[in-house]
Amino acid sequence: MLHLKLPTDPRWANIAKKNIEEILTDHAYCEQKAASTAISMIIGFPQYPELVSAMTELAQEEMSHFKMVHDLILERGLELGRERKDNYVIKLRAFFPKGGSKTNHLVNKLLIAGLIEARSCERFRILSEELEDKKLKKFYRKLMISEANHYTMFLQLARKYADSRESVNQKWNALLEFEATLIGTLGDQKTIHG
Repeated sequence: MLHLKLPTDPRWANIAKKNIEEILTDHAYCEQKAASTAISMIIGFPQYPELVSAMTELAQEEMSHFKMVHDLILERGLELGRERKDNYVIKLRAFFPKGGSKTNHLVNKLLIAGLIEARSCERFRILSEELEDKKLKKFYRKLMISEANHYTMFLQLARKYADSRESVNQKWNALLEFEATLIGTLGDQKTIHG
């Protein structure tokens, strides 16, 4: 369903289990960044009412997820740590060349956001299956479903605004191939995408 070309390295689950405090902090910031991305799309592309509505709902949902993760952190007697640099996202965002039409830029942003959601969905599935904490297993199962919905929404919007379905499919496949090489270099960090 997710069409990811390379699954997460199985070692990542062990790293996540042993460093759940770090994973929760990174996850909280991922949710906050997802909300910020949705808001930036509203600001950058207000001429698309369907996009604005979808991003408004998404920003609210992502901030509610941030609160849920933050609440879990506090329940465990922990503190929200500092934000980490997300090299995965930084490298994905650099994939498409700069320039081109505003619509082309929107489609690129939507595809990148969709891929981030797909990889997050895969990672949350792993956490829901591998963690021993029943509350966290259930929590990540619920969020996995949410991420899958976000992934499909971003792809649908990209196809809606692209010049042609063929052009968006070509971009999507190229991005998936690039992401596979990128994810192959990761898998040993205490982060959601690392």
